[in-house]
Amino acid sequence: MDKYDIIVIGGGPAGMVTAMTVRKQHNDKSILMIKDALKGIVPCGIPYVFHELGDINKNTMGPKPFVDMGGEVLIDQVQRVDTKERIVEVASGKKIGFEKLVFATGSKPFVTEFIPGYDLEEGVGYVPKSYEGIVALKQQTDNASKIVVLGSGFTAVELAEQLAQEPGKEVRLVYRAEHCLMKSFSSDIAGRVDESLDKVGVILHPRCQITEILGKNGKATGICLEDGQTIDADLVIVAMGYRPRGELAAEAGINVNKHNAIIVDNYLRTSADDVFAVGDCAQTQGFITGRGSQIMLASTGAAEARILGYNLYSMRIMRNFPGTLSVFSTEIGGHSFASAGVIEPEARAAGIDIVVGQFQDIDRHPGTLSGVSPIGAQLVVSAGDGRIIGGELFGGKSVGEMVNTLALAIQKNVTVYELISFQVGTHPKLTTAPTKPILIKAAEKALEQL
Repeated sequence: MDKYDIIVIGGGPAGMVTAMTVRKQHNDKSILMIKDALKGIVPCGIPYVFHELGDINKNTMGPKPFVDMGGEVLIDQVQRVDTKERIVEVASGKKIGFEKLVFATGSKPFVTEFIPGYDLEEGVGYVPKSYEGIVALKQQTDNASKIVVLGSGFTAVELAEQLAQEPGKEVRLVYRAEHCLMKSFSSDIAGRVDESLDKVGVILHPRCQITEILGKNGKATGICLEDGQTIDADLVIVAMGYRPRGELAAEAGINVNKHNAIIVDNYLRTSADDVFAVGDCAQTQGFITGRGSQIMLASTGAAEARILGYNLYSMRIMRNFPGTLSVFSTEIGGHSFASAGVIEPEARAAGIDIVVGQFQDIDRHPGTLSGVSPIGAQLVVSAGDGRIIGGELFGGKSVGEMVNTLALAIQKNVTVYELISFQVGTHPKLTTAPTKPILIKAAEKALEQL
C-alpha cells in the first residue's frame, strides 16, 4: 500500500492553494492530490464562458503548477476514508495511507427537489463547478432561444447578464426577492444592479415564486408561478446556490453541520485527528455577527488555504480574527458593485447598533475627463466605538480594488476616527479628487452621526 505524508482530496482553488503552500513550507513531505478529473475550471469565471469568453478552454485550471513543484496527482474518485487507520480508498480499488488529510471537496449545485419537474430529462440545467458539467450546460444554452434563470445570487445574475448578450436569446431572471443580490447589497444599491440587468436586456421577474417546471415528453417547456402565470422556455437553468460536499467526511464519522458543511475550528481542524477541511466544503462563521454562515468564494477558500498550508504541521501563523469576512464584487452591464463585511439590513437584523455614512461623486477629476463613472460608498459603522464593520461600493472598475482596502480596514478594526486621517494617493485619471476620497467622505458622514 502506498503512503503519503499528506493527501489533499480535491483540486479546486482551495485544494490547489493548500497543496502548493504546504509544498513550499515542507519540501521534504510527500503530497498527493486526488481529484476526479484532470481538467478543472475557474469557478468565478464560469458565467463568462457563455458570452465574453465563448470557450470553456479559456477558463480552465489544472494541477500543473503543483506537479511542477514536485507534487503528485491521482485522477480518481475517493470512495471511502478511514480516519482511524488513516487510509483513503479510491474507485479503482486502490488504498492509500496518509499522515495528514485535507478535505477540499468543494460544493455542488442546490437541486430543487421540491419543485415538480426539476428532474425532467431535457431542458433543465444546473451550474456545476466542473469542466464536463459546464461543457454540457454550454451545449444546452447554445441550442436554446428562450432561457429562464432561477435565482438572484451572483451566479444567476452574472449568467443571465452574459446570456442576454448572445444574439437571438430571450433571457428571463425569476426570483423571490425584491431585488437581485439582496444578500450582499442593501435595497438602493441592489436596485442599481436591477437597472444594469435591464439595460443589457435581461427580463426581470422579482417577487415571484415558481411552483412547477412545465414539461412535455420529458422536456421542459416553461415554468408556472404561484399566481398562475406561465412563462415559456426551452431551457430552465436552476442557479439557486450551492451546497457543501461533506458527504465523504460525514461517512467517515467526521462532524458536519445541518447544511452538510464540515465543522472546523479556527485553524480548519475537523473532529478527527490530523484531518482538516478547507474551502466550500468547510463551515464558516461570520466575522462580525459570529453566526454560522456558508460563504462559498474562491477568494475566501484561497485565503483559508494559505493559513492551513502554513499551519498544517505547527501553528506558524496565528489567526487574529474570529471569523470569515465576506468580500464580494461583480460587474453587471459595465457597472461595478462590491461589498465587504455586514450590510445595513444584516447588521440591524443581528441587533447591532449602527450608523451609516454615504457619499457619492465621480471617479476621476476633473469630471470632464473621458471614462468618468459615478461612484458611491456606504459605510456601516458601530455606533458604540466607531469601528467600520461593513460597506458597499458602486461605480467603475476601481471599486473592485477599493473594496479590498475596505476589507482590510474591517479586519483590522479601523474606526471612522482613524479613516478620516487615512493618507491616500490620487491622480486625475485614476481616482476621485484629493479633496473628497470616497471612503473618507463616507466616514465623515458617519462621524457626523456619532
